[in-house]
Amino acid sequence: LNVDVIEAGFPCSSPGDFRAVQEIAKAIKGRTITALARAVKNDIDAVWEAVKLAEKPRIHVVLGSSDIHLEHKFRRSREEVLEIGVEAVKYAKSLCPEVQYSTEDASRSDREYLFKVVEAVIAAGATVVNIPDTVGWAVPGQWGDLIAAIRANVPNIDKAILSVHCHNDLGMATSNSLAAVKAGAQQVECTINALGERAGNASL
Repeated sequence: LNVDVIEAGFPCSSPGDFRAVQEIAKAIKGRTITALARAVKNDIDAVWEAVKLAEKPRIHVVLGSSDIHLEHKFRRSREEVLEIGVEAVKYAKSLCPEVQYSTEDASRSDREYLFKVVEAVIAAGATVVNIPDTVGWAVPGQWGDLIAAIRANVPNIDKAILSVHCHNDLGMATSNSLAAVKAGAQQVECTINALGERAGNASL
């Protein structure tokens, strides 16, 4: 199907996931192989160990950006979480030339803070910045407007690929993804038959 990037799993979650990602990284040729890490050293190390034998490895770091996540999940300030994200990107970049950073719960994040996070992680070395609608909250007009706003308000956005990751809780993952592409997104995260967390993701 000419999929460019395959996210093969979450290596830190279990030995089985680690081995599966590692085998995929060794077996698949001509495609970027990535895997998910939280913004902590152990997760990033596990991803690198799992994908480093790929022809084109990538480390994918995810960290929340909404005040809901910051207050109730991390119990930290915006500035503290921003610094955690920047340091995670710098560490991942020291291991791998391709680093993707996801601003989890971006659709419910304060826009000015989101712009600041995206700019900072690109400056730290992120080559892909992914904007997730983590809880499937957005509708297409709003989502397209957010992607256009990121393109217009992040000065260094042209130094990274702008990606989206949409959830299907309201049945709009695919339409939101298409609205994002129309607004300038260059990568869409999707799944076979829309399988994914909760109601799933955009259908490949």
